[in-house]
Amino acid sequence: MNNRPQAPPMKKPPSKWHAVTIVLRESSCAAAALCRNTRFLSGDAPRLPLSQCPHPGDCPCTFRHYEDRRAGPRRSSDLGGRGSGKTANNRRSSAGRRANDKR
Repeated sequence: MNNRPQAPPMKKPPSKWHAVTIVLRESSCAAAALCRNTRFLSGDAPRLPLSQCPHPGDCPCTFRHYEDRRAGPRRSSDLGGRGSGKTANNRRSSAGRRANDKR
């Protein structure tokens, strides 16, 4: 029987694009409100309490964590074909520009 303490489970290493937003509460200050809906890369995020916070001893703000700094899909193809509704013209089916091009 082994009485050695077990090592804690290994955590997944943080993503290079891990991001946070500041979660506001009713008593949050105006400085925190200016950061509303802004995603910061974890390394670039301001420290809490913010330097302009009028009550740093009991600041109610916290961070919400995200795997990625992007809020949503970046391209219309990421929406499963439900992009802008426009389809690109496929010009390959037409004849070429030169007079001797035949199709």
